[in-house]
Amino acid sequence: MLAPGIREKMDSVPHLCNNRYVTEQTCNNLVGYLAVYRVCFGMAAFFLLMAILTFRVKSSRDPRAGFQNGFWLIKFLMFIGLVVAAFFIPKGNFSEAWMYFGMTGGFLFIAYQLLMLVDFAYSWSESWIENYEETGSRKWFIGLVLSTGGLYMLAIAGVSLLFIFYTKSSACGVNKFFVSFNVCLVLLVSCLAIHPRIQEAQPSSGLLQAAVISAYTTYLTWSAMSNEPDHLCNPDGSLLKGANLTPSIDGQTVLAAIILFGTAVYSCVRKTKGSNLSSISINSGGVEETLIADADEGDDHQVKYKGQRVYDNEQNSVAYNYSFFHFSMFLASLYIMMTLTNWYSPKGSDFSKLASNWSTVWIKMVSSWLCFGIYTWTLLAPICMPNRDFI
Repeated sequence: MLAPGIREKMDSVPHLCNNRYVTEQTCNNLVGYLAVYRVCFGMAAFFLLMAILTFRVKSSRDPRAGFQNGFWLIKFLMFIGLVVAAFFIPKGNFSEAWMYFGMTGGFLFIAYQLLMLVDFAYSWSESWIENYEETGSRKWFIGLVLSTGGLYMLAIAGVSLLFIFYTKSSACGVNKFFVSFNVCLVLLVSCLAIHPRIQEAQPSSGLLQAAVISAYTTYLTWSAMSNEPDHLCNPDGSLLKGANLTPSIDGQTVLAAIILFGTAVYSCVRKTKGSNLSSISINSGGVEETLIADADEGDDHQVKYKGQRVYDNEQNSVAYNYSFFHFSMFLASLYIMMTLTNWYSPKGSDFSKLASNWSTVWIKMVSSWLCFGIYTWTLLAPICMPNRDFI
């Protein structure tokens, strides 16, 4: 819908956009930013509805568990129906009202990303340190050093480019504050990470986590300032002007989509790795294949499904929270909507003119500071509350 030339290609199809049933304005509504809003509205509505349907499902014995694990044809039809129905919503103030919902949901999803990022940083560091201590191989230590140094170099290079492109000697005071304040926060968390008192209470803390946070918050600062409406301090909205994939999707959008995908994948892997799952085995044609190790052959929770024996591992309790999963996807739908439309504020419901807005700038800058706050709390919490177990 955002690809260049799609609208012109539609005009080249005989009688598609100019007949008694379909007008040219109808075809205009099928492409562009407003079309993205409508598709993401249907997607968000689907996941929100699923979150409500599966709320407080405790085990697969709950009849509502079938909505999560089955009824696929019905769910696909429901999803398609909601997307199609979104295109029948009258223009009015839909775009502007839905934009504010998108900003709120996008901010909440960014906060979720920050939690996953901090967790990933700790898991990465702990895993490599553990491998180094168990094997004695210096490749793990060298990898830690190179990764930490590389991330700090990316942060330093990013800060330098931000000062070059987004500040002027006699102007852009807000941008100077944003970059300078984040540099101070980077120095603060880096010093805290290696402070002897924190090292004693939190042995897993180190510079690798601080480097991950520094690089990501530098990206968030760039993303925030590239949405400023002041063109003097915002060089066309992107440092990656040469990397544009379409007139509407730039390098920042691509990076945000990659981070979104990485967050979703890591969240799924982390939940699977950390959950205590029973085995799932299938017997088909006399050959049993164990899908998850440590199969319990005496499991009473096996059911037959199209000639196969399937072990239900959620008879006692679900392996993950169904409702929270769908609510996360609801927020992700809003986040990707705002990302694809570059967090723009529409001037008019047809998106004929787009303008950056300060609301987006502050959302992303607050997200950057929130990231520092979350990481700082993970360092200080074991000292503030020594009697609690934070593992």
